[in-house]
Amino acid sequence: MSGRELPPAWRLPLLLLGMVSLLTGVFGGLARLGVAAPEFGEIRAGSHGALMITAFFGTIISLERAVALHRLWPNLAPLAAGLGGLAILAGGPWWLAPALFSVASGLFVAASLGVYRQLPALFTLTLLLGALAWLAGNLLWLAGGSLSAATLPWMSFLVLTIAGERLELTRFLPPQPFGPVLFRCLLIAAVIAVVLLPLWPEPGSRLLATAFLALATWLLRYDIARRTVRQGDLTRFVAVCLLAGYAWLAVGALLGLSGAFLPGHAGRDAALHAIFLGFVFSMVIGHAPIIFPAVMRVRIPYHPFFYLPLAALHLTLAVRLAGSFGAGSSWQQVGAALNALSLALFILTMLVSVGRSAATKEANR
Repeated sequence: MSGRELPPAWRLPLLLLGMVSLLTGVFGGLARLGVAAPEFGEIRAGSHGALMITAFFGTIISLERAVALHRLWPNLAPLAAGLGGLAILAGGPWWLAPALFSVASGLFVAASLGVYRQLPALFTLTLLLGALAWLAGNLLWLAGGSLSAATLPWMSFLVLTIAGERLELTRFLPPQPFGPVLFRCLLIAAVIAVVLLPLWPEPGSRLLATAFLALATWLLRYDIARRTVRQGDLTRFVAVCLLAGYAWLAVGALLGLSGAFLPGHAGRDAALHAIFLGFVFSMVIGHAPIIFPAVMRVRIPYHPFFYLPLAALHLTLAVRLAGSFGAGSSWQQVGAALNALSLALFILTMLVSVGRSAATKEANR
């Protein structure tokens, strides 16, 4: 094993740890809505958010960052995050999972700080602030045992991480005189909101929603996807995923402005899943054909079929939100079940694409 980075074959167990958390987290989300799903212990349904956000995304994002850094020690972050997911599923003491997630996010902050020191820029600062939001959410959970208190900082972790990665690509566009200034303003608002959340949840959540709405508007205006959507094949597909995701971010933020980010609000499920599913998973679907090959050293050739899981995700999410706003709980349950099938279709599509690539490579030898 190299002393500088983890070989691709050694990354597979870390990736599998994340996938286990994704699978059980999806089942947990279905169980919360009363949809029949495989059981993995009574704690599973109550830990849906922790499994999906900090165990799955924490593992995947920190693994991606470790690969980009070409160092061995940052891989301890996805390992700790993956083990945190297993601690939830094993039904260990309540503090074990948040402690492991806190270790993971602390290492991730250290890695992100190293990136910022090497390249001080607005996008690396945004990535660092996203890492700090993940750490803040985990520490809140560890300090008080409340998952609901950690949810919005975790959301900020994902939103700021995506925003930072998209901001990096704006360097290839002609200079925009007001773009960076506006981004700094909304970034300051998001940071203030995360700090306010533990002390004054209502004003903090509304400020965070305002920052997210401003970010969605900024991305729709300044992101390079506005131009690349006119191109073809994979480039267009990624741009379509991005633009659709930004629209869902705006929807979730608008609901948050009405108070839907707060626990107990009738629109909370709709607001959270508009962002976590509509926005975040649109980014996952769009970037998987690019990031997964970089992490695992396999090819995922583009195919127009990629649009099917993307369309299925957005249509089924609309059904779920309709259930939250008057159509009835059965619509919400059906939408959630179809959301899960959409994610399964996406994973199957990626696996088939990898298989096609391997078969073509073997045939050409």
